[in-house]
Amino acid sequence: MDEVTLRSYRPSDATAVSRLFRSIYADHYVQPHVYLPLMINQNHCDGRWHSLVAVTGSTLHGHATLFRNKGSHIAELALTVVHPATRGQNIATQLGRQLLIHAQALSCRGVTIKQVTQHLYSQRMADRLGFVSTGLMLDYVPSPFGEPLPESIVIGYTAIDSYPRPLPALEWPESCHSFMQHLCNVFGTQEKDSRWTGPALAFEQHEGRHDVYLKKLDNRLLRQLQRLPRHWTVAIRLRLANGFASALNKLASIGFAFTGIAPDEGGDGWLALFHRGYRRRALTLHCPYMQRLHDQAQSSAIE
Repeated sequence: MDEVTLRSYRPSDATAVSRLFRSIYADHYVQPHVYLPLMINQNHCDGRWHSLVAVTGSTLHGHATLFRNKGSHIAELALTVVHPATRGQNIATQLGRQLLIHAQALSCRGVTIKQVTQHLYSQRMADRLGFVSTGLMLDYVPSPFGEPLPESIVIGYTAIDSYPRPLPALEWPESCHSFMQHLCNVFGTQEKDSRWTGPALAFEQHEGRHDVYLKKLDNRLLRQLQRLPRHWTVAIRLRLANGFASALNKLASIGFAFTGIAPDEGGDGWLALFHRGYRRRALTLHCPYMQRLHDQAQSSAIE
């Protein structure tokens, strides 16, 4: 095979990119835009996607994207796919490394990555690229592999140009002390709580999952969360701030498991993740902290 070359995405690549996703994921990929070449080009024209491709001559072998919402200082390394015939050449890692360099040119302060848990490939790649695994999103999306259970996701984060994203300096509960101290050692701490933007409460539904965004938790809201239908998969993102230990205990009392943290794309802080209504399963994860969070959460899982 000729040497694989990385280059910027071109509008003429759209059909080949769509075909590559179909060849690997059939009809199961969770981002529907990859099935419409016109949408692939529109996302690039709108500045939401910034992609690289791996090619030999006119044959496309791999693709990866920096996805960024308008006005956000955080991008996501996403839509990474490599044809099976060219795996083992670190093409996905090379694409990711070049896009992280490109994130600097886009003035990004940080980049996230969503790592699938059905296999370890994307988790190992994220580790090689310098991402730190910070949280789990349980039963996050329908399986891109056609499996009956939804896919759980490991969230990774890396700072660009050493832009700071410290955690609040808190006394961490014993149940998550070693994990949170690990993240404090990586990202640093600050005494003040992070700034919050947007409404104090938001409630959305995505792919059968119910997402709750919270600035703070009080007893009135806790009672309302407790009364949500028990068969719902509910994911809470709560500002990581003073009162975290109390919120963790209160949410645990109504069946929510703590599953780590994720960067707040609307600000400079972090969101604590809590889940209820996910299905019981066994997973082998690359990061020992993520493995421990997952194993602890299994005691609250639905049979």
